[in-house]
Amino acid sequence: MEVRAMIYRKRASGEGNYEFKKISWILTVSLFALFFVLAGTVACNKKAAETQTPEQQGQVIKQGANEFEGVAKVAQGKYLYIPAAQGLDIVAQRQFSSGDLSALVGKEVKVKGQISPQIPSIFLAETIEVKEGILWKNVFTKSGEPVLEDYLDPKDRDAFVTLKDLSVDRADGWEGKGKAKIYGKLVKTTVTEGGAQKEMTYISLFDDKGKETGRIIIDKFTDYAQYYVKKLRLFNKFWFYFNIKDSVDAKTRRKTKELFHADVVFTGLF
Repeated sequence: MEVRAMIYRKRASGEGNYEFKKISWILTVSLFALFFVLAGTVACNKKAAETQTPEQQGQVIKQGANEFEGVAKVAQGKYLYIPAAQGLDIVAQRQFSSGDLSALVGKEVKVKGQISPQIPSIFLAETIEVKEGILWKNVFTKSGEPVLEDYLDPKDRDAFVTLKDLSVDRADGWEGKGKAKIYGKLVKTTVTEGGAQKEMTYISLFDDKGKETGRIIIDKFTDYAQYYVKKLRLFNKFWFYFNIKDSVDAKTRRKTKELFHADVVFTGLF
């Protein structure tokens, strides 16, 4: 009763309104201060993220992730891709108890391991399990460190010279270049040679009007390059990185548009 009477007296004298305004002012100032602190923190975090390389950003996002589960979409050699591990290429060095790596395509798998300390885009598998019914069956256990002899580091792509406007009459457009890259389309065809059929694989080149201007004969793909060809299955054209080999003789070049032989070491969208 005494407290209630005191409140009534303060209201009557105007003192209560003053106290209420004072409290409101303090709360408003505090909210503005909190807003500016949060805004500054967000800005700092954004600036820090913008200064990181894509590899560093991916490493921050995926740091601590040591297990992925999903359907295996692509496999070649020691390389495996599942959508759950987006941005990462899974590497399993040894053979599997149930066959090679390609046997996993289309199956639900569970991969445990860690991101490579040297290559943030590589996920080193320690165990791989395949789902059979409601149970998981182990098909791979790491027994040694992987050897990435055919892996092409992104920074090493700068060593590949870009080839442009190649002509069957100008072998100097590619001879002596060594490592090169070119934008084209992968073509597989069967030819008859010496009475026998032979499968040929080309990089088909086109001009601005869509007319084929030349073909580069692919003698070999590394597993890493073939793995990325499979990952790029939805794209009609992409970049090929290769080592230039022997030129096709001038007479044959004019007849078939085949320019030279090459070994492909990587394929990508850039």
